[in-house]
Amino acid sequence: MTRIFSGIKPTGHLTLGNYLGALRRWVDVDQHQADALFSVVDLHALTVEHDPARVRRLSRQAATLMLAAGLDPELCTVFVQSHVDEHARLSYLLECTATDGELRRMIQYKEKAAQAQAAGQSVRLSLLTYPVLMAADILAYGTDEVPVGDDQTQHVELTRDLAVRFNQRYGHTFTVPKATHPPVAARVMDLQDPTSKMGKSHEAGAGIVYLLDEADVVRKKIMRAVTDSGRQVEYDRAARPGVANLLEVLAACEGGDPIELAGAYESYGALKKDTAEAVVELLRPVRERHAALAADPGHVDDVLRTGAERARAMARPRVDAAYRAIGLLPA
Repeated sequence: MTRIFSGIKPTGHLTLGNYLGALRRWVDVDQHQADALFSVVDLHALTVEHDPARVRRLSRQAATLMLAAGLDPELCTVFVQSHVDEHARLSYLLECTATDGELRRMIQYKEKAAQAQAAGQSVRLSLLTYPVLMAADILAYGTDEVPVGDDQTQHVELTRDLAVRFNQRYGHTFTVPKATHPPVAARVMDLQDPTSKMGKSHEAGAGIVYLLDEADVVRKKIMRAVTDSGRQVEYDRAARPGVANLLEVLAACEGGDPIELAGAYESYGALKKDTAEAVVELLRPVRERHAALAADPGHVDDVLRTGAERARAMARPRVDAAYRAIGLLPA
């Protein structure tokens, strides 16, 4: 079977964007059609200023929501990244394969480094090197496909480059993966700033629908969503980003086409109302299952423990082979 790997970083509460752009496809498609691994990539949360207790809390919440969304431990492997040492072991070898120049060209590094500097914070070295850790996450498992949003495509391309370079220098060790993208709502935008991605680590939450938001909160946020000048409802991502975002969310919730949906509405208000109700109904079962799982933390611990054991068994032989290939003396 095709093997896929993807992960969620516990830097904030999971959002509608996480669900529509990743989680739902993992549940509906990937876990059934592939040998799939899904991880809470907690090591990536350490690249910026953070509260240790909050990282632990959000890691558990993310894992619980992944199960609540419908990931089945009988069909796929669900685990926490830091529970499998092979990620960190392989990351260093890939740092020895990557170059300073290609890491400094990463768009997310430039953006996040600028944000940290503007806030008067130092820029951690791990922020520069975290795409290499992401490459280790992927390559450790012989991954064929990586389902990602558009903003992560550059990192998957780096992963491909590192795999090819390592194989050429030290002998064939890694599968060269490719990025895959869901067809609709791969990048849900902020309701208050439809030119920016709906990010779980944003400080202001007025434009972000969180998976655990109560129904009335969801409705209020969507009804207050920023739209565009004029009154005509049409799908045009460049000229009308606010309306286009709502149409994409509605289409993703109901399985329609945003261009066709635009023709059914004569007012922004009607579009917002239908989008709000569609999102509320989409998230209702996730919230209910999360409540049940949160009440039984021992079950979640068991799933994560079993998942880490399974992931470790997959990764260790390949990482050991990489250690031998690059020239390290066996223990």
